[in-house]
Order: sequence, then C-alpha cells, then structure tokens
Amino acid sequence: MSVHEETIAKIRQLPEPLLQQVNDFIDFLLMKNNSTLQPSWTEFTEEAEIVESDFSDYLQNLEDYEERLNKGEIQW
Repeated sequence: MSVHEETIAKIRQLPEPLLQQVNDFIDFLLMKNNSTLQPSWTEFTEEAEIVESDFSDYLQNLEDYEERLNKGEIQW
C-alpha cells in the first residue's frame, strides 16, 4: 500500500470533528510548500520568531520586576 493510500484509509477512519483539523493541517502544508507563497511563508515565520523573542524578553523583564518587588527595591 502506498503512503497516499494508507493516508486516505486513515482519514476515512476519523470521526467528523477530527476531519476539520486534518483539512486545516493539509491547507497549512500546501501553503507552506507552495513555491508562489514561499516568500510570504518566510516572512510570516520570521515575524513569528520576532514576536516570540520579544515575548521572551518581556517575560524576563516581568520576572526581574517581580523579583525586585519581592526584595522591596521597588513598590507597586
């Protein structure tokens, strides 16, 4: 059995609610691998990395702020 046939057989076994998730994931894979959309995908992933790194800095700053509050160095 080919990978294609095996995948279709598994999809046929899924309950209806899970089919939407599979469909969404297939759309994601198609978009990710579509050469005409590749620049957009690259831009999206780069922006996502920036957001994640900014959040990481924010979290570190928040932890530092909480620590300073606990030590009494600053007040709320």
